Amino acid sequence: MIKPIREGKGPRHVAIIMDGNGRWATQKGKPRLFGHHAGAKRVREIVEACPDAGVKYLTIFAFSTENWKRTQSEVAGLMSLFRRYISREAQSLLRENVQVRFIGDRIKLDDKLVTLMDDLELMTSHCTGVNLTIAINYGGRDEVARATRRLAQDVADGRLDPRAVNEETLPRYLDTCVLPDPDLVIRTSGEARISNFLLWQSAYAEYEFIDTLWPDFTAAEFAQLTKAFSGRDRRFGAVIA
Repeated sequence: MIKPIREGKGPRHVAIIMDGNGRWATQKGKPRLFGHHAGAKRVREIVEACPDAGVKYLTIFAFSTENWKRTQSEVAGLMSLFRRYISREAQSLLRENVQVRFIGDRIKLDDKLVTLMDDLELMTSHCTGVNLTIAINYGGRDEVARATRRLAQDVADGRLDPRAVNEETLPRYLDTCVLPDPDLVIRTSGEARISNFLLWQSAYAEYEFIDTLWPDFTAAEFAQLTKAFSGRDRRFGAVIA
């Protein structure tokens, strides 16, 4: 049974929908990729802010399964940015004791990017500081569908009794099976929707929809949001006496 979290406890796991890079660039008369590069630099600041905020797990939404619908040039630019980010930040993340993992379906990603992702996960697997999870080619519905296929295969192969399946079974097949569920989900840029992000995991998460565009999101604002979280009563459907 889930125990209610009483007032005064900050979020252990924060997930962020990093929105607004393109609009930020457009407002400055720059191409959209300029905004994505600025947004990538912002990630480092937020990762570095996690320990002081008491955040052990940070999950960021970098590229959704729906983002393939963008122009070919923007998608190609984003894939190049991901490769560059991993190559450039790998040693820094290692020095800062950050454990990195990636979630999402890797089948549509190019081989070079997947190799870089695999290498970074292996390189930082022993790190014990902040756990940084990066969602690339990720969609909540796609994740649940993939998890369900694996679960169904285990049933078909006799490794799982279908009568034993309950709401605690499916999470073991999700991309996030080794992570705790997010306590707080933040979406930047003023949009008030969850955009197919961590659908199962965020069933009881608190949400913050803020107007700040992602490249302008600071460590100070992050700290403010995590501090405000500690004043919320999370009942999970129960009544706290």
